[in-house]
Amino acid sequence: MVRKEQLMEEWVLYSKAVLLLYFILQYVNEGGEKVPWIVCSLLLYVCFNVLLYIMKKRNVKLVVLLLSLAVLATSATLLHILYFLLFPLNIYELLFYQGKRLEWGMPVALIVLFFLPYHVQVLYGFVTVFTFLTFTMLARYTSRIVFLEQKELNLRKDLHDTKRNLHKKEVWKKQSQYMFKLEERNRLSQEIHDQIGHAMTGALIQMEASKQLLGRDEKKAKELLQNAINISSEGIESIRLTLKKIKPPSEQMGVNQLKTLINEFVVRTNVSTSFLYSGDLDKMEPIYWKIVYGNIAEGLTNSLKHSNASEITVDVAVLNKVVKAQIKDNGTGAEKVIKGMGIMGMEERAASLNGQIIVDGSNGFSVTTLLPLSS
Repeated sequence: MVRKEQLMEEWVLYSKAVLLLYFILQYVNEGGEKVPWIVCSLLLYVCFNVLLYIMKKRNVKLVVLLLSLAVLATSATLLHILYFLLFPLNIYELLFYQGKRLEWGMPVALIVLFFLPYHVQVLYGFVTVFTFLTFTMLARYTSRIVFLEQKELNLRKDLHDTKRNLHKKEVWKKQSQYMFKLEERNRLSQEIHDQIGHAMTGALIQMEASKQLLGRDEKKAKELLQNAINISSEGIESIRLTLKKIKPPSEQMGVNQLKTLINEFVVRTNVSTSFLYSGDLDKMEPIYWKIVYGNIAEGLTNSLKHSNASEITVDVAVLNKVVKAQIKDNGTGAEKVIKGMGIMGMEERAASLNGQIIVDGSNGFSVTTLLPLSS
């Protein structure tokens, strides 16, 4: 509301200045008398209007406006009739500060029309209507500006809050990941200490004892040495089992990497993308997942650049003797497929495992990677 009042006050100030300038020029052109009184009344009117824009309280503004109207009415009656030209603008201004409808000001301002001489009526009526139209349009325009500024301010605030929340979530995510790693390291440390550490310590004690018995009791030394070997074997097996539990299977790694790739693609592009997988994925060694990942990533990029697709499907299947990875979209397709750097790179990746690429642009666009499984 403060911003709206500032814009309105600026326009009203310019309008009053124009009308006062017209009055002064007209008065000088007429060669009028009572110059001291005219100057005094103009200065008094200007002082009231300057005070109007200095005061902040609405009630004070209303009192100043009423005094300004009184000065206009008195000056128009006693000094010069053209003072009434400023009358409509002050009425509209009074209604604006009271929060009343501006339409009410026009009938009030036009009442004065019937008390004016004929040669002033046309000019006064024009000023009244013109001032009302411009005042009304400006009020709506400034309301729209204030609304848009407030909307922009709210959007900036929402954006700031969103960024702050995302930052908090990112920090929480990193802290959670860090705590998970610490807990996992603590668990592994405890497991190694409790199982492998004790086993290695026992084996070392057995070997030290057998060393002391060499040359004195060969049978007992061999028995202790065999015990140390058995304990060491059990410790090595425990290490192998522990590492096996820690290391995720290639199937889980490959599927999760593809899911992450596709989720990031959907968030970035807003293109609906589904991911399907089937078959015995344990047969796929890490090198298979690396090639499939690279070709799927390249296929998603190509679909986004060239197909204008709204839906994309990614399908990874392990068949009897081959791995099939297909990316298909519902885009424009192509009657004649021209192999660019992207498809050539996919062919090179597939060829490293004696595989091949099948490209089809007849119904949308699809790229299928076929990789033979090692027997």
